[in-house]
Amino acid sequence: MDAGTFVVVGGTSGLGSAVARRLVDAHRVVVLGNVADEVTATMTELRCDGATCDISAYDQVRDAFAGVVDRYGTIEGVVDSASVWAGGDLADLSPERIRRAVEVNALGTTYVLKEALHHLHRQGYGNVVYVGAMAVTKARPGIPVYRATKSYGSSLVESLAEAQHSNRVKVMQLHPGPMPTRLQERVGDEFLDEIYALPDQVATEVVRLLLLAPDDLYVSGERVLRADGRW
Repeated sequence: MDAGTFVVVGGTSGLGSAVARRLVDAHRVVVLGNVADEVTATMTELRCDGATCDISAYDQVRDAFAGVVDRYGTIEGVVDSASVWAGGDLADLSPERIRRAVEVNALGTTYVLKEALHHLHRQGYGNVVYVGAMAVTKARPGIPVYRATKSYGSSLVESLAEAQHSNRVKVMQLHPGPMPTRLQERVGDEFLDEIYALPDQVATEVVRLLLLAPDDLYVSGERVLRADGRW
């Protein structure tokens, strides 16, 4: 693919940051994050564009995507790697923690996909990659709310992929296992598998999906599971 514009939601840390790093030398990258200082630091370090955006607020998502289109004209790809952790037994989770997980992981994902697809349809091509979690494939004790919210995103992507009716707009998802990221630090080592992939290794696969050309074989709906660097 020639140089394009890519929006990395949650691009200030973890897997999102690794994706942005892999793209920035050859493409225009816009990182979105909800902490202004982190967005500024990432923009300075990577020499990329960025915007502060709380994806649980629809107007912020709408304005962020509109700003990218106003500046660059097109968006070749969008990766949604933003996520809020909500671990622990349901009885122990505060209503505030539950609400925030739903706001970001469910509503935020919906808003990002809504705006991403609006602009990709307008221009007639582009790729979307949703970053889920291996947790959606198998129930695991201690993460009922986190798993439920990530399962929502996976279900949404599956339905949207079926609704495209064109290979020129591809909606895909990738489900990595636990990785040593800032989110993983909040989770705790008990959830880090004995064998795991590093963010940069998983980022390679995300970028491969993002760079698929409009006329490549039909892969909308593709679901990649990557637990530990092996297939």
